[in-house]
Amino acid sequence: MYLWIKGKKQTKLNKDEAAKIKAERSKAAESEVIVQCTHCSVHLPKSEVIKREDRFYCSQQHLNSMDDRGWLGSAAWRISPNQDARPVGIAPDLVVIHHISLPPSGFVDGNSTEFIVDFFQNKLDSSLHPYFEEIADQKVSSHFLISRGGEVYQFVSTQNKAWHAGVSSFLGREKCNDFSIGIELEGDSEHPFEDIQYSALAKLSAQLNATYPNLHFAGHSDIAPGRKADPGVQFDWKRFQNKNNIPVEKLPFGLDPR
Repeated sequence: MYLWIKGKKQTKLNKDEAAKIKAERSKAAESEVIVQCTHCSVHLPKSEVIKREDRFYCSQQHLNSMDDRGWLGSAAWRISPNQDARPVGIAPDLVVIHHISLPPSGFVDGNSTEFIVDFFQNKLDSSLHPYFEEIADQKVSSHFLISRGGEVYQFVSTQNKAWHAGVSSFLGREKCNDFSIGIELEGDSEHPFEDIQYSALAKLSAQLNATYPNLHFAGHSDIAPGRKADPGVQFDWKRFQNKNNIPVEKLPFGLDPR
């Protein structure tokens, strides 16, 4: 009799425990937030995705690639108003490399990254530095910025024109903004670029090549000679070429510093 009563109690405990576990699982399932992958729009529980800023990705592959709207998942998105549409039927086949720092060489004593981001978004407070007053009326942007720490920012979809090249010509083709992607490196002509910037640039170039396989590469000084000098003599074109294994013919202005 004792064993029978004990068995009945154990059965009840097992059933109660099972009901408790089921209720907890049901509650967890009900409270699980479902989100969409920014790249492919698949719906997944929030606990199973990769978060980047306020965006979600279902895989590392989608995080590290360009989506069908021309935005790179792994970049920090800071949308610039300084952009417009490319001519109909034109896809980018040129990458233009620049350098920028605000104020000039400002990254040496501090971090100019935030000032650059504000500048490309027309939010730069001109009262913070005399140089900012000189550029207060300029409206410019680039598709990407690589900071001294290797962080990649994106301001404009690669499907649109950023305002980075100005009056320019590439192998006889004018208006380079129409068919190019602009990449700014935080730096100047006086200081070497950081190792992590070359690594970030190599990764970004590979990501762009996956979407646009016919890309050529040039400096701003190559497409606007006499008017622009960036990325300058501190930029190591050989190192850039080696890190990316880019065919030399894709670098029509050569590998020498300039």
